[in-house]
Amino acid sequence: MKEEYLTVSQLNRYIKYRLDNDENLQEVYLRGEISNFKAHTRGHFYFTLKDENSRINAIMFASNTTKVKFTPQDGMKVLVTGKINVYEASGAYQIYVNTMQEDGIGNLYIAFEQLKKKLKAEGLFDESHKQKIPRIPKRIGVITAPTGAAIRDILSTIKRRFPLAEVLLLPALVQGEAASLDIASQIKNAEKYDLDVLIVGRGGGSIEDLWAFNEEVVARAIYDCPIPVISAVGHEIDYTIADFVADLRAPTPTGAAELAVPNRQDVLNYIAQLTIRSKKAMLTKLNYQKQQLSQVLSRPVLKQPLRLYEAKEQKFDLLYEKLLKAMQNKIDRKQHQFDLICQAPVFKTPMEVLEKPKRNYLILLEKLELLNPLLTIKRGYSVIKKEEKVITSVHQLKKKDEIELELQDGKLNAQII
Repeated sequence: MKEEYLTVSQLNRYIKYRLDNDENLQEVYLRGEISNFKAHTRGHFYFTLKDENSRINAIMFASNTTKVKFTPQDGMKVLVTGKINVYEASGAYQIYVNTMQEDGIGNLYIAFEQLKKKLKAEGLFDESHKQKIPRIPKRIGVITAPTGAAIRDILSTIKRRFPLAEVLLLPALVQGEAASLDIASQIKNAEKYDLDVLIVGRGGGSIEDLWAFNEEVVARAIYDCPIPVISAVGHEIDYTIADFVADLRAPTPTGAAELAVPNRQDVLNYIAQLTIRSKKAMLTKLNYQKQQLSQVLSRPVLKQPLRLYEAKEQKFDLLYEKLLKAMQNKIDRKQHQFDLICQAPVFKTPMEVLEKPKRNYLILLEKLELLNPLLTIKRGYSVIKKEEKVITSVHQLKKKDEIELELQDGKLNAQII
């Protein structure tokens, strides 16, 4: 019977198939030391992960390398997670790394991310709480170790760039268990010294060395500090919680000094520019005012000011004449009305005016006398009343009615029979 031979590709494909379907190899946690590390221009990491007896090839694609918070180097011990598979072209199996962290500090990274998430949710990282760093500070506070490269770099940089600034060192522990409380205490203490800006930091080191600046007590002290704070912890690749809370992050202590003070020459140049701009603005303003003054002086009212009064005086004369005329017209109308009243008959022949009403009065009196019922009674007539009503017809009476007769000299009662 003839044997069936496989190609190398078929074998590698089969092995890859088996690895792909092995659940134990889909998420592997490995501890090892990096060797043969290479960072590809496209962002991928290629390296070997080894221990005392064995090694395995590893690859980490660019989509995951951006999440690594440190720079991998040969000899560095790391913790990685990933899946095991085979590269068919070479037949070599390898681990495809998803995450990587330095060995021995995994718990610190977890604590770092947890505190970072907590403080961010509380708003301690919000830009709205950040204070502006003053452009030209007079007094600068520095919280760091009193010895070491950090304070030397800060002092030399400030002296070189802006020697007019006064620097006050607030010495503090920057490493060890008591460091975080010491740093927080000095941040609070800094409020006593009328500082314009405060630098808080130290030189580089491992994550354990920098851990004091990842403590919550330091973060809250920075957040509550009324002085603008520049964090200056470690090297440019090092990030701490203090960096996120501070008003400004500097990549290094030297960088913090450069951010805290201006360059002396830049200030001199700026003053020179302000001087030029001020002179130019003053000349522009002066020329404008001269032009305005010339325009005012050229006005006719200032050249011949009496003309202004002549026009006003003429207008006044017209108004005065108009007023006199109006007053005279009113007097004339009142005089005419008075003359008409004086010409009335009541003023010329008042007795004749009164005689006519007197005649009219006598005529009316005569008419009233003619209508007076008493005169009729005097002539022999009488007035018959029944129940105080005057009887004018026999039809208004019947037998036994009581009546009253009013005569000239009295009244009589009678009964109809």
